Amino acid sequence: MHALQFTSRSSSNGMTERDFVVGGVPGVLWSPPSAADRAPLVLMGHGGGTHKKSPAMAGRARLLVTGCGFHVAVIDAPGHGDRPRSEHDEREIAELYRARAAGEPEGPVVVRYNDHLARLAVPEWRATLDALQELPEIGADGPVGYFGINMGTAIGVPLVAAEPRITAAVFGQHWPDVLAEKAKEINVPVEFDMQWDDEHIPREAALALFDAFASKEKTLHANSGRHKELPRFEADSAARFLARHLSRPAAGS
Repeated sequence: MHALQFTSRSSSNGMTERDFVVGGVPGVLWSPPSAADRAPLVLMGHGGGTHKKSPAMAGRARLLVTGCGFHVAVIDAPGHGDRPRSEHDEREIAELYRARAAGEPEGPVVVRYNDHLARLAVPEWRATLDALQELPEIGADGPVGYFGINMGTAIGVPLVAAEPRITAAVFGQHWPDVLAEKAKEINVPVEFDMQWDDEHIPREAALALFDAFASKEKTLHANSGRHKELPRFEADSAARFLARHLSRPAAGS
């Protein structure tokens, strides 16, 4: 088992930010300023081409930490953020740019590359969760959720399918090609986001992935707009969803 090593600590905007490394994988843990009491943990997956501290990750973390009192952890996906790119990464990224420049569909490249990244990242996430649950402010029996859109869904679906400790998840904006079979293994509550006018992911594809989840409780949020126009209020909705499913009732309630 890999130990978690904190490498820096700072506080701002009502959050404590601690950088860490687990088995050579860099991550960040955002927490309430006073972490004496146990609190649920949300694992967040970042999007393709970004990193653990991208504005989207920091903004969503702030909603969950300051609004819900949760801990939020993000790790850099392989070939992203503070992690070096492999030759495979470089080839796939070059192919994506080529397809984009030629006006060809990006989906086949993104699906293939994200599937490769997920195979590497899922074991890393599980090792990170092991290490995080060793912290007294999180604990081995605390509630755990997942929140990831785009590439965060490509990694998150197989992670949640494999990880029984995760009991609620927010996904969205990805193709069903290699994820539908894993989605059939997921029966925890799911909130799913899609863009009705997505120029990359046909609405039929998004609906097919949503339909594949075996969850008895699953909610579809379909907004008008293109791929990059997911409304910011969906992050607020995700925070409310995770708070509803991860917050423990007070004693005697």
